[in-house]
Amino acid sequence: MKNSTLSIVLLSGLAMLAFSSPASAQTDSPVPYQEGLHYAEIEGAPVMETGDKVVVTEAFSYLCTHCNSIEPYVNSWKKRQPEYVEFERIPVVFGRSSWELYARGYITAEMMNVPEEAHSALMDLLWKDKKILRSMDELADFYSGFGLDKEKFLSTSRSFAVDGKLRKDQSRIPSWGIRGTPAFVLNGKYRISANSAVPSFEVMFDVVDYLVGIEAANLAQAAGDSPGADSAAESP
Repeated sequence: MKNSTLSIVLLSGLAMLAFSSPASAQTDSPVPYQEGLHYAEIEGAPVMETGDKVVVTEAFSYLCTHCNSIEPYVNSWKKRQPEYVEFERIPVVFGRSSWELYARGYITAEMMNVPEEAHSALMDLLWKDKKILRSMDELADFYSGFGLDKEKFLSTSRSFAVDGKLRKDQSRIPSWGIRGTPAFVLNGKYRISANSAVPSFEVMFDVVDYLVGIEAANLAQAAGDSPGADSAAESP
């Protein structure tokens, strides 16, 4: 991690923790969000190698109405994240062929570097315009509107690379204990989903921010324990 990045992670992480949690060494005030109530610590999941990033993963489906409803909140949240926060999506299948069609289309488009605005546009097409795309050919037509070559899209969608990514993504879903969408996973360690203690999207993202702050502080502390980190942190 570069020295400047370390300083950003340390200061931003601790600031976020201070904002999210009123707890301090001088009081017995509880933290605002509790494991087992507002979020779950994932046990036995494969370790994610995140480097100097805090990785937030959204598990979603285009055919999930709540995933459509949360999209504006996701976009707003992404705009205010520091550079050490990395956001990614996993399109969930749950054994449904219609969901798999869109998942395969998403992975294909992502591999072909489709512009980010295509994601919201497809949500709008489905939920605002009420137009359902029922084949890979129709998805290829849609993505061609964002600069992707239709024939290359179709051939890529049938490739081993897409098959492998789809299988890998779906294997992560049960290992993370995800049973519904939308859900968020942070660094492969914490799962955040709606429940009676997390009754709104606003609260859901507050919990995400709280955990981002914890992970940012952990990254900074780990980097600070490395040889020479103390002198590097003191340099301008």
